[in-house]
Amino acid sequence: MEHSSALITNDAVVLGLLALILGLVFHTSHSQNKACQAFYKYIPALLLCYFIPSLFNSFGVIDGNASGLYKMASQYLLPASLVLLTLSIDFKAILGLGPKALIMFLTGTAGIVIGGPVALALVGSFAPESLGGEGENAIWRGMTTIAGSWIGGGANQAAMKEVFGVGGPIFSVMITVDVIVANIWMAVLLWIAANTNRFDKANGADVSGIEALREKVEKYQAENSRNPTLNNLMVLVAVSFGVTGVSHLLADFLAPWIELHAPQLAMYSLTSKFFWIVLIATTLGLALSFTKARNLEAVGASKLGSVFIYILVATIGMHMDVTAIMDHPLMFLVGIIWMSVHAGLLIFVARLIKAPMFYMAVGSQANVGGAASAPVVAAAFHPSLAPVGVLLAVLGYALGTYGGYIAGLLLQQVAP
Repeated sequence: MEHSSALITNDAVVLGLLALILGLVFHTSHSQNKACQAFYKYIPALLLCYFIPSLFNSFGVIDGNASGLYKMASQYLLPASLVLLTLSIDFKAILGLGPKALIMFLTGTAGIVIGGPVALALVGSFAPESLGGEGENAIWRGMTTIAGSWIGGGANQAAMKEVFGVGGPIFSVMITVDVIVANIWMAVLLWIAANTNRFDKANGADVSGIEALREKVEKYQAENSRNPTLNNLMVLVAVSFGVTGVSHLLADFLAPWIELHAPQLAMYSLTSKFFWIVLIATTLGLALSFTKARNLEAVGASKLGSVFIYILVATIGMHMDVTAIMDHPLMFLVGIIWMSVHAGLLIFVARLIKAPMFYMAVGSQANVGGAASAPVVAAAFHPSLAPVGVLLAVLGYALGTYGGYIAGLLLQQVAP
C-alpha cells in the first residue's frame, strides 16, 4: 500500500478483512434466523458486499485509493472470472435475447449525453456563481470528463481531459463526483436486481428469452454438476488464469503497437491495455464454450467465477467515500440530477418497449461502470448473464469519446 493515514495500511490485512466481510454476509444471508431472513428480504447480499467496505474506507479504517487490491482484482480476477463465466455459455442464446438490450444501452448513452447539460443548466439557474469557473478549471470542462467516463471508461475520461483542456484541480473534483454518484447508482441497480421479478411483472415485460437462458444453464448444472476433485479445481485455475495470462500477453503487445502506428484509434480505447485484456479474455472464454472445456461448468466453473466477482465488488466498494459528498455539495447535486435524467430516460423507454429490468440495469452499468462492473450487475441477475454486460461495456468503450465530445459541446452552450 502507498503511504496512507488509514488505520490499516497492510494490503494483506485489508484482504483478510474483505474476506471476513464477504464470509459474514454470505453466512447470514443463508441463515435460517428469522431476523436475518427479514433483513435480507429487503437488502441484497451483494449490496452489502459493496457497501460495508465503503464504510470502512469512508471512516479511515482502510484507504481504497492507496491500496493495490482493486488493481489486482480488476487486472487478474476480473478476466479470470469472465473466462469461467463464459466458457459454458450458450452464445446462440445470448444473441437470441433480441435487440432490446442494445436499445436500452443506447438509451443509457443518450441519457448521459443530455443529462449533464440539463443538470448544469438547472443548478446553474439558481447558483451560477458556484458552477462557473474560468479557463481550464471551468465547471463545464470538468464535466466532460465525467461524460467520457460514464459512457465509456477511464481511457475516454482521459481523452476528454485532453480534448477540452481540463485543469488538474477541477479534474480531481470531477473524479470524486464520478466515483461517488456512479457507485450510489450501482447500489440502486443491485437492489433492482434483487427485486427484478416484481418490476418486470408490473411492467408486463417479456422475460422469456432471459428465463430460457437461465433455465438452460440451471438444467445443465442440475443434470451434470458433481463434487469437484482437487484435479478439477486445478484445471479451473489453470484455464482461468492461463487465459488471463494470454490476455495480458497479447494486450501488452497490441495496445502499444496501436498507440505507435495508429494513435488516432485511441478514441475507440484501442490503445488501452485494460480494454484488450477484457476483450481477449471474453473472446477466448466464448471460444472455449464451443469445446469440451464447457464441461468444466459441471465442477463449478461459474461458482469460482462468482467468487472472483464478489472479491472485485468488495474492492470497488473500497473506493467509495460517503463523506466526500459534503466537500462539493452543489457538484454532487449536479451529478445526482445528471444520473436521474439517465435513469428516468431508461425507465421511460423500458416501459415503452416493455424491456426487462435486466436490460435496463445492464444497459446502464455498461455505460456508467464499464467492463469492471457491468458483469457484476449482470451476474446479480444470474451468473450466466455476465457476458451480456461485458459485450455491451466493450461497445461503450467505442462510443465513449464520441458521446463525451457531443456532451462537452452541449455543456459549453449551457454553462453559466
